[in-house]
Amino acid sequence: MLEALINGPSFDPLFRGDVLKIPPDHEKYGWGCAVPECLRTRNSSGDFCHTHQKEWNECLAQEPREATRAGFLSIAEPLEPKEGCEPELCVICPDRPAYVRSRRICMMHYRQWNNYARRAGATADYSSWLRDQVPYPQGYGTCRASTCERLADTPLGLCAQHRERYIAAGRPGKASLPRSWERHYERTGESVPVSAEDPSAFEAWCAKQQPVYQIGQINMVGMRPLAKAELQWGLEAHTRDGSRTLWSITDLRMLTNECREHDVDSLAGLDLDRGKTRPRQIAREILSRLRPIYYTKEDSREAGFIETEHFGRRLPGTDTCFDFSAVPQRWLRDVLWDHLASLLQSVNCPRSRGPLDSARRALSELGAFLEVDAPDAGHDPKLLTIRHVESFAADHRHRAASNLPSLVLRRTDGSPATVTKASARTTFNYVRKVVYELLETGRADAIGLDRAFITALPRGGRSQGRKRRPFDDRLARALADEVNLQQFAATWDGNDRGLRDAWETLVYTGRRCSEVLKLRFNCISYLNGVPMLWHDQTKVGNLEEGIRIPEYLFTRLDTRRKTTLQRFERRQGRLPTVLEQEQMALFPTHVKNPREAESISYGFFSSSFRAWVATLDLGRGVPHQARHTLATKLLRAGASLTHIKKYLGQVSERMAEHYVDITGSELDDVLPRVWVGGPGSANPGEPLFNTAINPLSRETALAMAVDVGRRCTPALGGLCTAQVVVDGGKCPRKLDCDSCDKLVMTGADLLYWRRKREQWYSIAERAPDDATADYLHKVFEPTARAIDGLEKALAGLGLLDQALAMDLRRPQDYFSHMWNTGFPVEELADLDDFDDEENVA
Repeated sequence: MLEALINGPSFDPLFRGDVLKIPPDHEKYGWGCAVPECLRTRNSSGDFCHTHQKEWNECLAQEPREATRAGFLSIAEPLEPKEGCEPELCVICPDRPAYVRSRRICMMHYRQWNNYARRAGATADYSSWLRDQVPYPQGYGTCRASTCERLADTPLGLCAQHRERYIAAGRPGKASLPRSWERHYERTGESVPVSAEDPSAFEAWCAKQQPVYQIGQINMVGMRPLAKAELQWGLEAHTRDGSRTLWSITDLRMLTNECREHDVDSLAGLDLDRGKTRPRQIAREILSRLRPIYYTKEDSREAGFIETEHFGRRLPGTDTCFDFSAVPQRWLRDVLWDHLASLLQSVNCPRSRGPLDSARRALSELGAFLEVDAPDAGHDPKLLTIRHVESFAADHRHRAASNLPSLVLRRTDGSPATVTKASARTTFNYVRKVVYELLETGRADAIGLDRAFITALPRGGRSQGRKRRPFDDRLARALADEVNLQQFAATWDGNDRGLRDAWETLVYTGRRCSEVLKLRFNCISYLNGVPMLWHDQTKVGNLEEGIRIPEYLFTRLDTRRKTTLQRFERRQGRLPTVLEQEQMALFPTHVKNPREAESISYGFFSSSFRAWVATLDLGRGVPHQARHTLATKLLRAGASLTHIKKYLGQVSERMAEHYVDITGSELDDVLPRVWVGGPGSANPGEPLFNTAINPLSRETALAMAVDVGRRCTPALGGLCTAQVVVDGGKCPRKLDCDSCDKLVMTGADLLYWRRKREQWYSIAERAPDDATADYLHKVFEPTARAIDGLEKALAGLGLLDQALAMDLRRPQDYFSHMWNTGFPVEELADLDDFDDEENVA
């Protein structure tokens, strides 16, 4: 299969053959120094060779702001390589390698030239001497090392590099040449005999030798066919999958050496768990990419794992394989496989690996318990009863209550993980969810699992986690202090990736942390003279969402853009094109990111932020609390939940309520501020102060609430604004509120009027004739218009649901509304100024 893929038309021919010669400027495996015409290899951490990297660092230290890569490249001098060059042939003997690169002559002629130069002294001329030389009749053949294709430079049969290795290894087998073999054999043209005390040891040493170091080459000679094909395919696949992992020529050469040393048939034969060296990491990545080729969906189900690539899914930041080996029962592994397969095939496939990991953990816990407690170790589902479910639930609850270790789960260091109440809740929920699918699909009877076993599975319940609180005043002031912000940037942002700018953007905009960290380079602009921030709210599906930002934040982000441009120029030696700018990140990471397209991670930002907050010694804090803080301030500034939901990009108003920190009365007070004309007014239902179009300002709304005792008084179905009644006089309309033009309907009274409308409609339906019914409808028509206007005003402000949930006919709502809104105690009396003697008098 691999041979067919490698020989296919779409396969890059660069990766075919036993010796791969990689161009120095290859996009993925480039090894050449970035200085033009420099023949040395680059460092693993940069684009320059060791010498030029040192010069570039000195240039940056002298001129940190003015230094440009283009300017450095224009003055840097190219260098010749010190080792690993392609061997050249002797210009005199075509069958022998050059011993000295500068002279380009073999070892024998080099010794003759040295003797001639020593005798001639200053008059020695190399060109004239070279014209008089004659070639030797024959060479020494190719190197005896099994993996080497270079020419031998002595009758010993080894090339120069392997000859040096042989001497350094202590000359195994004691192979040697006769004394004065140059004079007695070379000049006469006789073959030179090679003697060895142990010829088999010498041959064994030659057979085990690795290829010599060659710049830009990956030598696969001597590797097993399958291992070589896997490496060739993996190298080509790595250039196509967009991976940011760096595979250097040195690491790949070490991997080929290990394959030859251990004589493995496949890369899977390497001990991949021994250490964390780069060659083994490369082997793991290649095997991970080969898994979808080696296994079909059915094969993976039989083998006990699921491969997300089979479903066209690649979850971010995770491997594509989910192993089920922790679930001991085959039937339970199949249930888990079918569940995850349905998730991966679904339109609503999870965005992260969380649900997949939770399902695997839950069934691993159940399987481990059944292996200990159930008959036949739980492998026969027909033997499982309700008793085993109850025992599993009791045991797991006991482990959670006592913080005991898990039966199956392990930490990264191999120690057992602890069962907590939160993990137990997740385990119960996912066990019930996954196994219940057997009932829904009808497969429970097919495998013989008792329905009572399934229905007895316990529920875990909903999470009882606490919501984030807004920052308290002391911590908020400290996090906005200029000195502390400078400390944050200087101490925890050594590579100047913009941690401070990202934090200030969170504070000013209240965006989600991931939305800020993933901002693109062109995320700010002016629109009609207004500074705007453009971002993607991927959680709710809003792309290119724009919000207004203050000029200060716009200036900081624009400065950050200039820093990112400078970093790109120093990496590439040029400015980015328009298309490249669209792909660049505003806060790019410095790890394997030559195009500045990858953003800093949330883990890096969050850990740096927590460490910064810890130094302030004002309590704990996380970046997401900035979002809660802004939501609370927006509500207290007069914004409705609808406005907060839209501005923060929330899924629902219920989620918006989760982000605000207010008392119940503050939310209820919003409803009485929506006023419309009553049934007796000239325009029933018309909003007063036009609140549906222009919502009340904070000052106006507070003035209405504080001064409500003087301007109006509660009445049946609303508020009475007749001044004589407000002052305590007798009602001139004899309490006929329904037809009075002084009655104002509020959002807090909507349910009262809805009931009244239902009452009138019910009376009209029972009328004895149509004329009576039409008359009743005509009489109630102004009231109906007023109710419709009130509902429209509430809907326009996003308060209709809250109005329908508030019933003033319930005593607790009535008195809360009256005493907290209608008659604020602090506004009616000032106890400090109360004079007992004057009141007695």
